[in-house]
Amino acid sequence: MQIGNVKLKGQVFLAPMSGITDPPFRLICKEMGSSLVCSGMISSQGLVQNNEKTKKLLKVDPEERPVSLQIFGSNPEIMAKAAKIVEEAGADLIDINMGCSVPKIIKSGSGAALMKDLSRALEIMQAVIRAVKLPVTIKIRKGWDKDSPKARELAKIAERVGISAITIHPRDAKQGFRGEADWEIIKEIKGEVSIPVIGNGDIKDPLDAKRILEETNCDAIMIGRASLGNPWIFKEVVNFLEKGELLPKPTVEERIKLALRHLEAEVKYKGEYMAVRQMRKHLSWYIKGIRGAAKLRDLINKAENFQEIRNLLKNLPG
Repeated sequence: MQIGNVKLKGQVFLAPMSGITDPPFRLICKEMGSSLVCSGMISSQGLVQNNEKTKKLLKVDPEERPVSLQIFGSNPEIMAKAAKIVEEAGADLIDINMGCSVPKIIKSGSGAALMKDLSRALEIMQAVIRAVKLPVTIKIRKGWDKDSPKARELAKIAERVGISAITIHPRDAKQGFRGEADWEIIKEIKGEVSIPVIGNGDIKDPLDAKRILEETNCDAIMIGRASLGNPWIFKEVVNFLEKGELLPKPTVEERIKLALRHLEAEVKYKGEYMAVRQMRKHLSWYIKGIRGAAKLRDLINKAENFQEIRNLLKNLPG
């Protein structure tokens, strides 16, 4: 499929997840079969103010391309300036976050708050599209709450102003991640716009992936939470869609091996101190369900360096 002028080899993508989808994790997911990888959300305000911590989120490894970098904000002018910075950083696509329901983001008028202010959403899309040559996409929700399902209206506006693709998480902002994803809204939007529509939400395994594609006719799917500790899901989904075969689940040994490789990559990317602490959540996901995982998780959370964690994982019975 193609988004704007960016050609993609498949239809299974890694969703943007704040604090999760950094270059080391994106590279692993790319290796596993994700044909597009996405950064976590990046503050437009932070970029324009030249904040060092924010600027680090722009890092792109050539091996992970094509890559989408996602920005958030509520001021059209600042979003346009941020988009230019993202373009210069080497992104292939720019995504506008209109779906984050975290209270701090909502309070600033960003993320899913735009689902209740379509005029502001329109101004932001127009400003960003005018500012850059890259394809611009949006990630939206079903609406603000159950009484205002604005996704269909916003999708039509987005197509009209030149947005290149739309990803839909079919829960409203008030739901967060609670309740079932309403895939029917994805189907409705796919029937009303001609730009690519990407389905997201409750895709937990290859069977879900096949079902959402068949039920909604969406052009591609985006997998987020189901990839945590399980980047093999991309390989499993791609294989099932192409061959109709379910691959065996990774062994304990394979999970530990990849967890250590991921940790090593994070150490190189952000230094041992930060990597060891920020990888604790990833490591807890990698070892989930393994015998002795609860005790091991406690020990990992107390570990101070790479070698300590390596020893803990290496001594785990297979």
